[in-house]
Amino acid sequence: MDTHAFKGRVEDRRYITGAGTYTSDRILPGQLYACFLRSDRAHAEIISLDVRAAAQVGGVHAVLTGQDVKAAGIASLPTALAVNGRDGQPLIKPYRPALAQGRVRYVGEPVACVVAESAAIAQEAAERTALAYRELPVVTRALDAMKAGAPRLHENVPGNRVFDFGIGNEAKTDERLRSAKRVVRLSLYNNRVVANPLEPRSAIAQYDSARDRLTFYSVTQGVNSIRAQLAGVLGMNPESIDVVALDVGGAFGVRSQIYPEYPVLVLASKRTGRPVKWTASRNEVFLADEQGRDVICTGQLGLDAHGRFLAMRFDFITNLGAYCTPSGPFINMRATAPMTGVYDVPVAYARNRMVLTNTAPMAAYRGAGRPIMSSIVERLVGQAARELGMDAATLRRLNMIPKDRFPYTLANGTVYDCGDPIGVLDQAVKVTGWGDAHAFEARRAEARKRGKLLGRGMACCIESTAGMGGDEVELEFDPGGRLVLYTMTHSSGQGHATAFAQIVADALGMPIESVELREGDPSKRLWGGNTGGSRSTHGAGSTLFLGAQEVISKGLALAARELEAAEADLEFRDGAYRIKGTDRAVTLQALVNKHASTTPHPLNARAKANTTATWPNGCHVAEVEIDEATGAAKILSYVAVDDAGNIVNHTLVEGQMHGGLTNGAGQVLGEHAIYDPDTGQLLTGSFMDYPLPKAGLWREVKLFEHPVPTKTNPIGAKGVGEAGVTGSLPTLMNAILDALSAVGVTHFDMPATPSRVWSAIQAGQAGQPAALAVPQAD
Repeated sequence: MDTHAFKGRVEDRRYITGAGTYTSDRILPGQLYACFLRSDRAHAEIISLDVRAAAQVGGVHAVLTGQDVKAAGIASLPTALAVNGRDGQPLIKPYRPALAQGRVRYVGEPVACVVAESAAIAQEAAERTALAYRELPVVTRALDAMKAGAPRLHENVPGNRVFDFGIGNEAKTDERLRSAKRVVRLSLYNNRVVANPLEPRSAIAQYDSARDRLTFYSVTQGVNSIRAQLAGVLGMNPESIDVVALDVGGAFGVRSQIYPEYPVLVLASKRTGRPVKWTASRNEVFLADEQGRDVICTGQLGLDAHGRFLAMRFDFITNLGAYCTPSGPFINMRATAPMTGVYDVPVAYARNRMVLTNTAPMAAYRGAGRPIMSSIVERLVGQAARELGMDAATLRRLNMIPKDRFPYTLANGTVYDCGDPIGVLDQAVKVTGWGDAHAFEARRAEARKRGKLLGRGMACCIESTAGMGGDEVELEFDPGGRLVLYTMTHSSGQGHATAFAQIVADALGMPIESVELREGDPSKRLWGGNTGGSRSTHGAGSTLFLGAQEVISKGLALAARELEAAEADLEFRDGAYRIKGTDRAVTLQALVNKHASTTPHPLNARAKANTTATWPNGCHVAEVEIDEATGAAKILSYVAVDDAGNIVNHTLVEGQMHGGLTNGAGQVLGEHAIYDPDTGQLLTGSFMDYPLPKAGLWREVKLFEHPVPTKTNPIGAKGVGEAGVTGSLPTLMNAILDALSAVGVTHFDMPATPSRVWSAIQAGQAGQPAALAVPQAD
């Protein structure tokens, strides 16, 4: 579909020239500033909180505490899950106050808020607050939180477990595993990470008491969810809340819901009668932004004597942090949707025990659970290939879902709409030369002579593009003849202004420069979900395409009058209406301009569509080299073959793939949010201790497409935003383990930092092949 002559991004000039406008750039008349006092203890009772000294600092307008929040009737921050657990019980929802009330449960939890004439004054006053604690026992690891006698975070959460989810047929799965010729078992740890968007969180609350109306400025992935959540917590009518999202500098899933600070800012604006702004420091991003992953995964794969898969079983222990967020329980439940990957497996079962600990709450992070599932499935299949002595590609091909079996229903009821996993695999094998094992072993031997351990890894992954309830869009022509598109999704770097404009411009035969995108405009109350789950083009983009078709349909009557012809005699192509079989035509732009003074413009259109999930998939192959003396790992090459359906813009797809691959590589090679198990302090709370991936990480990345267009939307696009991370986690770990196998290592958990890899090498050579594995559950 990428046929438009324009190959760049229409929004880039604005960004690179500094003309972007972010929430922290906004200054409202009379604006005050907030500073949050945060807990420096992971678990403690608040004995006393004295704010009198803070309130007396010149320039301070208000000091708010948990008691003020309670008195104002601000409700618990939301969480929800629409299914019951395997025990028939719903999700337990612990109360989460906007400011701590009586107890703190993680380092970074907001305790008080100071509002002042400047951010500096607010911070100075916050430091004068007198706060006394009685410390309580701490638990930071999910396995420890499940033990008898573990510190209990919430009175209504016995054993710290909020949900015990199960899906599939447990009895049949266990029976098939018992009868299998071979059962391969693997446990791994999907390490906790901090999303760290480039732009820290920022928000401004402006409450108009005369109209009982709130305008809330914030970084977000979609204004509708923020509006609905604010309304629920504040007890306001959603129609009296305008959420304004400007440019957003990164999101990765952690900008899709409200945070405790947001209702507090609203209360502060109500108290002071002025707008109140807060912008987080990078330290607050580390401590108080929602985090991702932190799941212990155990998998079992039963095979027959010929290597065919008979059954799969998975057990997850998920650390949700101190509270349940709006997305945390859901995405970990939803992680099991692609439960058996791209393989034809007759029976399967998955269980997920979700527990609370004295750590920052968890939420969606790029991939939203699917990288957790893909990691255990593809690591398990890789382990099976090693134990069987089979080629990894051969074992996968033997068990993949054939193209003619789609739509395919998994053992857990998930339906894959379309795909060609075998074709994708075969293309990856061909372009990488995977089948030439002799050539690879020769390179491996040469590397070993140089003190290097060479390894290669493969993973064939699948993930869903979320539907999220559908989208509604408007297309309006302004008096100058430009077309303005309105959607509720919100870009945080994906390039919506380019992709959406290109979809509509291609359909209407207009220059892309004459199309403008406005996302989340508060003057529009359109139905639609967030940006997330790789859904924006699949959902909002395809709905815009339907809107463009409505414009064309409306234009038929205008063109018929202009050409003095019957509508049935007209056809539309290349931006013009033509009388069939003649050269008589009128362009759409001419009709737009002719009726520009008519209000509303007769060609304005609205479209609404509910797109269901589709399933992008791919096969990734990597080679890594490890320095045996230092443990430092390098990615020598990376090849990805992906089925993303029809491609709207190759530039954007490549950017999303590079970003996703780098997210995964960052987690594999270094990113790890580590809490001290005794104190609950975050030990990796700055970029001095938490390494983000750098530009030099990649030497060579090659991307190939293998499109199988979906019929779940009219443009056939599947989504690509999370394909990179879903594939790179298991691909790189399979390659690293392959390299380490030369020194006797059989199990290794992320992250593959030089110190951990070096320790694994020493342990492997000393006869301890799984020394760097994370302890697992019974």
